[in-house]
Amino acid sequence: MDVDAISLRDVPGGVILPVKAVPNASRDKIAGPLGAELKITTATPPEKGKANLAIAKFLAKTLGIDRKAITLAAGASSPHKEFHIANLTARELRTRLRDL
Repeated sequence: MDVDAISLRDVPGGVILPVKAVPNASRDKIAGPLGAELKITTATPPEKGKANLAIAKFLAKTLGIDRKAITLAAGASSPHKEFHIANLTARELRTRLRDL
């Protein structure tokens, strides 16, 4: 996956991953880069933060990290979100995404 266009940002304690969320999809998957964001689809509907939680769980499983290391930093009710991933740098996350 070509992840160089994704605008990952190192922040204290981790990295910010910009995500374009697509709820109510047929399944959970990483669709790939979409501009400066990573497009992620989820089968979960966007009700009361359920899709945000589903994306965080899916990211944790896919990246092989603890679910508690991923928190929603911005965009709770928007399709354009930012997830904070603790204990990873932008470089480390980019490498993991490339390996998917």
